[in-house]
Amino acid sequence: MRLAADRNGVMSFCYDISYPESCLLTEEEAMATRIGDRLRSARSKLVGRQSEIALFRAAIVADELPFLLLYVFGPGGVGKTTLMNAYVAVCAETDTPVIWLDARNIEATPDSFLNALRLTLQLAPTDNPIDVLSSSPERRVLLVDTYEAVEALDGWLRDQFLPTLPENMLVVLSGRRPPSAGWHMDIGWQTLMHTVSLRNLSPDDSRTYLQQRSIPDGQHQAVLDFTHGHPLALSLTAELFAQNGSISVEPEAAPNLVHILLERLVEQAPDAVHRAALETCALVHLTTEGLLAELLELPDGHALFSWLRGLSFIESEPHGIFPHDIVREALIADLRWRNPTRYADLHRRARAYYGRRLQETQGLEQQRVLFDYIFLHRDNPVVRSSFQWQGTTGAWTDTAQPADHPEILALIEQHEGAQSAKLAAHWLAHPAQKTLVFRGTSASGGAPTLAGFVMLIALHALRPEERVHDPALELALTYLDKSAPLRPGEAAVYFRFWMGSDTYHDVSPIQSLIIVNVIRHDLTSPGLAYTFFPCSNPDFWLPAFSYAEKRRLPEVDFDVDGRHYGVFGHDWRSLPPLAWLTTLAEKELSSGAPTEVSPVREAPLLVMSEEDFGAAVRDALRCYADPPALASNPLLRSRLVVEGVGAGESIQTKIAALRTVIKETIDALEPLPRQARCYRTLYHTYLRPAPTQEQAASLLDLPFSTYRRHLTEGISLVTHRLWQREIGGMQG
Repeated sequence: MRLAADRNGVMSFCYDISYPESCLLTEEEAMATRIGDRLRSARSKLVGRQSEIALFRAAIVADELPFLLLYVFGPGGVGKTTLMNAYVAVCAETDTPVIWLDARNIEATPDSFLNALRLTLQLAPTDNPIDVLSSSPERRVLLVDTYEAVEALDGWLRDQFLPTLPENMLVVLSGRRPPSAGWHMDIGWQTLMHTVSLRNLSPDDSRTYLQQRSIPDGQHQAVLDFTHGHPLALSLTAELFAQNGSISVEPEAAPNLVHILLERLVEQAPDAVHRAALETCALVHLTTEGLLAELLELPDGHALFSWLRGLSFIESEPHGIFPHDIVREALIADLRWRNPTRYADLHRRARAYYGRRLQETQGLEQQRVLFDYIFLHRDNPVVRSSFQWQGTTGAWTDTAQPADHPEILALIEQHEGAQSAKLAAHWLAHPAQKTLVFRGTSASGGAPTLAGFVMLIALHALRPEERVHDPALELALTYLDKSAPLRPGEAAVYFRFWMGSDTYHDVSPIQSLIIVNVIRHDLTSPGLAYTFFPCSNPDFWLPAFSYAEKRRLPEVDFDVDGRHYGVFGHDWRSLPPLAWLTTLAEKELSSGAPTEVSPVREAPLLVMSEEDFGAAVRDALRCYADPPALASNPLLRSRLVVEGVGAGESIQTKIAALRTVIKETIDALEPLPRQARCYRTLYHTYLRPAPTQEQAASLLDLPFSTYRRHLTEGISLVTHRLWQREIGGMQG
């Protein structure tokens, strides 16, 4: 199979502009070619990096590749992606097909990496991209940009993926950090790899860049003293001059140059709306036209979006645009300090947008929205000391395999003792457990290692006699029976064992990765009613878990092998996912960390048994045509209503929401042949009620006994459907 490529051999993960040489170009195709020519011409004006470009060019035109891996690294903003674009241009000039993968769009797992490669090559889901690459004798370039995003795959790429590629393929990895020790310690890769460390531009190259950007000659030396040739700082300075040519720069501001430049750039934005657009782009994970328009309350966000995308420090990916990391952090820090009220307002608008999108989406799209929602909490001062969100874990998430069990048990015995390992061995063989493992690379660069794991046990799936096998689970199930009994269809999960291989329960990148996966599970598991999470040092974790609305449960604490474990729990029926996210968002907006642990808030929802819920539904049906009579109905405090409108809404709003959900549920019966009779009966009894049930039966031309049978069946159908929504909530 021949690789899909454009006339210059360029393959793109985001788009395809393929124009085969043998095809007669249409007028539109000719225009696209001219635009492509102009793009190549603009990119050919890249300032500096001539030695790096010459090295790459010499390699791909040589009869035999002098090295098989080119590893480019440098700090953020130094111009790595710009250099990668230059490499693509060289490939176009030399008719060398190039495959570009942006690692920001790839999850750090082998399957995700191979699937991204498969999509880029436009292959069928069953095709093996490695086989396709190996099937052609022509030279190619595989370029992986933003490599730090998938550094967890470092060992897999080095030891398993790259060795399978044909020897006529040059691989370019571009990231922020230098090669790990595994590359240098491997005698094979020592001879097949070339590294390039990108630094700031030289004074001559910096002046050339400033001339191209029309910076006044009299300002050149001041700009050089101010930026020291840092490409991003040079670019930001040029943006300032483009917006206001009369500004000047001061060398004494150099220590905080990016922050100073951004402050001035915000000040020089065309107007307040453009400034707000810039701040919005910094606040959210990814910006789209629709999100921008909604958050700024504009009818159309196209013009602002185009302005943002034209800024030199704004980058793009398939789902939106985002600022460079340095720019984002500086903008947000400045906004929170300068105008906390506006920051809070933008944050609340973003939260409302994502909250609605969470209810409108399912599957992978819902997961993307959820990540964007969680991104709003990335810098909360309360939890900063308990997590290492920014640290590199060198690990990727996988499902435990039987081959992992001995190492998992050995780690449990090492950190918790032989009795805990015995309990874990029992659960590893039980169908109610699921274990996630986090695989990393060893210092020597060998096979992937087990960096940590978390074991989940579905309490609702256990038989009564199994509860006594483990003291932790027995106490948890006793607590549920007494204080928070599960209703039919509800689930409870115990995160029974979790640890980093080296750090156990201490704060670490692996511990943070475990917590992130726990949160993802909690927010996306249908019917989840209760979760339990044990800690070996509960006093240390109390502030963080209290902040996260996890209740300390001393009555569920347990001892194994002389070790004591404190347990935290959460009732997702009382504070369901959407309300939980809202609560944390309000905390994120508060200034400073609390001086003492705040108690977990009282539950805003009413958790009813299935029997009580059914009685409330029947009462709501009887009162449907009389809205004021619904004011005391318990369903107004149910998840069914509160998750749709919010706990703080007026009673009238909640009544309207309850009537809407009842009507929608009844209307859904009409198209179903076997249930249409129930719909008609419910319609004439409750939605548009006849004066009496006897008259409703007459209107339907039914014997009264048949009418009553249809009504009973209809009420049962509606109650069942509403109950499923109540226990499942928004999750999907």
